[in-house]
Order: sequence, then C-alpha cells, then structure tokens
Amino acid sequence: MTERTQDTSPDALADHTTDLPRPRRDPSGPQPVPYAAGIAMPPLDAWFHGQQSSEHLCMTAGLLAWFEGPPPPLSELRERVRRRWGAFPRLRLMPPAASSASAWPRWTPGPEVDTAAHVTAGPEGRHTTLEADTALLLARPLAPVRPPWHLHLLPSPGGFALLIRVHHALLDGKSLVTLLRTLLDVTAAPPPRAAARRPLAPSAEPTRRALTRALTDVLPKARPLPFHGPVDARRVLSFERVPKATLSAARDTLPSGRASTNAVFLAATAAALRTAGLAGRWPQLPGICAMVPVDVRAAEDADVLGNHYATIRVPLPTHRRPARRLAAVDSFTRRAALQGRAQAQALLVSRTRRRHGRLTDALGRYVASPVYSSLLCSSLATHAGPLALGAAPLVAVSGLPTLSTGHPVAVTMSLHGANAVVAVVTDHHHRNLAPRLSGLIHDEIHALRL
Repeated sequence: MTERTQDTSPDALADHTTDLPRPRRDPSGPQPVPYAAGIAMPPLDAWFHGQQSSEHLCMTAGLLAWFEGPPPPLSELRERVRRRWGAFPRLRLMPPAASSASAWPRWTPGPEVDTAAHVTAGPEGRHTTLEADTALLLARPLAPVRPPWHLHLLPSPGGFALLIRVHHALLDGKSLVTLLRTLLDVTAAPPPRAAARRPLAPSAEPTRRALTRALTDVLPKARPLPFHGPVDARRVLSFERVPKATLSAARDTLPSGRASTNAVFLAATAAALRTAGLAGRWPQLPGICAMVPVDVRAAEDADVLGNHYATIRVPLPTHRRPARRLAAVDSFTRRAALQGRAQAQALLVSRTRRRHGRLTDALGRYVASPVYSSLLCSSLATHAGPLALGAAPLVAVSGLPTLSTGHPVAVTMSLHGANAVVAVVTDHHHRNLAPRLSGLIHDEIHALRL
C-alpha cells in the first residue's frame, strides 16, 4: 500500500481513498479500512445509488475478460483474489441496506471479504452462451448484505471468461481495469505508449473560465431519439471484435494527421445511428450528443478505486461522408479545453452538499434524461502488455455499462492487445438493436479505413 498524507475529515475520506495496489506483489494481508463508519457518499456515488434504490433501475456494471486456455480451479481463483485484492479498502465498503428518499446514503466498512461468497462459477442453472450468461448476471442487482461486487468464472469457447460485476456506486470503468490488471500476471513488458496529445489530469486548479463553462455545459444539447423511453429489467448484449490493425488504418485516414481511437469509435457510432434510421427525423440538424466519460485522476492516483470521472457531451455528426464525420469528431475531441472542462465539472460535483434538495434532485433527473445526452459512448483500454491467468493469456476485454433512466441503449469500445471489442447493451424490449448496432459500428470502422 502506498502511504500518502491526506485530509482525514469525513468529506475528504468520502472523496479519496488509499486504494493503491502494490503492483505485481501480494499484499501482506488485509489493511485497515480508511473510512469511518457511516461516511456520506460522494455525489457521484450517491447518484448511482439513488438510480437503483429510488428509480428502480439495476445499476450493475461489469468488465468481461476473455482467456484462451484452461480455467483455474475455483479455489485457486479465490485465493488469488484474497491475496491481490485484499489490499483494496474500497472493496470492503457496504451501501445502506435500506434507503430513505430524504436521507443521504452512506458507505460503511464491512468485515474482511469472504471470497467464497464473492468469487463463484456462475450463473446458477443451465448455461447457454457467454453473451446470455453475462446478460443474465448484468441484470441482477447486487444485494447490500455484502460489499456490492462479484467475480464470476464463466465457460467460453476455446477457454473461459471472467466477469467482474459491481454496483456502479462503488466503482467506475477505470477501477475495473485496475482490478483486472492487479489480478493477472504480466508475461511481457507493455509496449511503449505514445505521448498523450494533452495531459490526462492537469495538476492546476481549474480556471474560473473552465468552471463557468462547466456550469453552462448543463444547458440542453441533445434531443430524444426513437429508442429513448422506459428501461425494462432484462439485458441483452452483442459483441463485435475489431482487429487493432483495422482500427489503426481507420485512424490514418485523416489528411491532417492521425485521428484518436475514440474519435474513430464515435464517428462510426454516429454513422451506425444514421444507417439504422435512429438519427431522428432531421439527421442533418445538430443535437445528437454522446455522453463520454473522462477520467480525472491525477497521474499519481491512476490506480485509485472509486468513481473519479466527469462527462463531456460530444456532438455526433451524421454526415454522409465518413471522412467528414471523423474529421468533425476528432477536431472537437482534440480541444485542450475539454479536459479542463471535465476537471472543472468533477470539482463542481464534488463540492455539492451531501443532502437532498429540490434543485439537486431535479438536476439529477435532468442529467439522466435524453434531453441532456442522446447515447452513452464509453471506451477503455488496459494499456498493458500481455497478461495471463496461469497458462491462459488474456485475449480481449469489454466494458459493460449500466443503463440509466430513459436510456435503454449504451455502447462501448474496449482495447487490449491485438483486439478491440465493440459492445452494445440494451434492455430486452430493444433487443434487436444490440446485434444491429454492434454490427453496423464494426462495418463503419472498416469503412473508415478505405
């Protein structure tokens, strides 16, 4: 565990943890939990908790990892989890067993993690396909009788899969990648990473201009699309793999330089919406915005668990010409000011009072609505070299986001090694959209490279 000097007031402990792993070493044992009993949840944690407790939506998110090779014995997997995840205090936090509409939710530290309860071969009953098993588990809320996370060992053709399942109030997507990397073994040094076009997390305090812009970003920018509406209790998943070489070729199609991987993903998603007839009645008009999560952790806190991100709304152009779409998205996402706006938004949210009020509750409902954003489009990468569990190498990963109020469709792209995985999550009512959209995004990425 890395020791750092920190503010130990309740609000500070709610915003920060010392959840830094000891890379590639087994911790000496469970560490003291740096949370006093009954710490008020930070606003972002509380928002996800409220979505499930008051809006009756399942806020279970996940990370699916595919392996080629023999699966580990369940007893060995549990012991590995105990040794490698035992040093994360965040994984011992428990939400309130019951929620009141007026009471602000609070985290409480639980006992040492019971790996027999948290690490299982699932789901129970007859197995069908990996997609169906994962969808079934993603639709199950995590009970508050223990810390809200679970690791499942699942059968998969040619090997096996691991599904990390969490309540989104506990962890974000970057946290899930941190857990996976900590659990696995490094079999070779990671390839050198190209210098970022802009810092991931500026160390300076956001400027007054950035804070003002973050406030104005709350204004409506999106419009409802044909699929927006109530979200039912079941989930449907569809995956498409895209070779890294294909993605790289698509990035090189810009005359002005190389596009970002995320720009390729967003431009292909915009095209898929148009092709599927989901861009609305007037696709030439602006107003289709993707909600894109942006990690705001400082470099020294890269492995801290929790919810540490802000969202930027990126316009999804539906021009007919692929190169024009890609250029528009890449130009917008290249703006250095976007990262400052994300930092400012995260700061404003973190300073929100831990109490319910008419204004804050109404703002929460608005941010979850299709008027605020048209579609969740998230991406993640392991940024690692070859990883393995025993003799089985990790070949691909996929982030699995939650669905929120009025949003029955979400899209992700995840990168590891030679593969990118496009995943579409829908509710059961919109089940036909899952394979259709994932296939169209796959095809549009291929089309961009031509």
